[in-house]
Amino acid sequence: MKVALSTASVYPESTATAFEIAARLGYDGVEVMVWTDPVSQDVDALRRLSDYHRMPVLAVHAPCLLITQRVWSTDPWVKLQRARKAALRLGASTVVVHPPFRWQRNYARDFVRGIWRMADETDVRFAVENMYPWRYRDREMLAYAPDWDVTREDYRHFTVDLSHAATSRTETLEMVARMGDRLAHVHLADGSGSAKDEHLVPGRGSQPCGALLESLAASDYRGHVVIEVNTRRAMSAAERESDLAEALSFTRRHLAVPSPSRPSSVRA
Repeated sequence: MKVALSTASVYPESTATAFEIAARLGYDGVEVMVWTDPVSQDVDALRRLSDYHRMPVLAVHAPCLLITQRVWSTDPWVKLQRARKAALRLGASTVVVHPPFRWQRNYARDFVRGIWRMADETDVRFAVENMYPWRYRDREMLAYAPDWDVTREDYRHFTVDLSHAATSRTETLEMVARMGDRLAHVHLADGSGSAKDEHLVPGRGSQPCGALLESLAASDYRGHVVIEVNTRRAMSAAERESDLAEALSFTRRHLAVPSPSRPSSVRA
């Protein structure tokens, strides 16, 4: 099982910095978050970084965020086609995709069928990621369609994000059990249950990060574990690297200690 660093984990530093840090700290590879950094959108530049640092690209995160609505086209299906093409050229096994925003009505209406169609056309896995309701004070807005809880829909592959599970106040291990053998990808980060998506270093919140890793180690899970944490508040490059080293150490330690049970519901 490989442990990768999401390039989003070094923000506001660059995609190139993420490759450098991942190599220096001993990660097995990277997941590229395609966003406003031009390098993240340039497959040739990503290949050069991968070759130079000997850091394979294990996954590509399609540009699904609010700030990336114009990255790789304004058509969401074109974005996914380009993400698949990038994954194939870079040798990545997985494209991570969010469910549509509710206001993307046409896209949302055909999303489940469309993801199946794209999955049938390639060996690249389209792993749809669990999200969360948006909250402000006592009000809740359902921003994603068909649903932020992706287990309510029929997808071939899932990504579980533990920070998103914390924000949605979902029981993570129950969600993973619902995903079953369709769980193909893990975004590892902690959370406290705040209305804000926190992406804390594993072990600093209330999520069962260690328990999930141990259950994966004891199962037939063949996907990747990706560290996707928020280091924006780091006061220095050294502090950022310390956080990312701690996250990697936590992950490897728990992957090396299999749970006594051997659940069959966490393989891909």
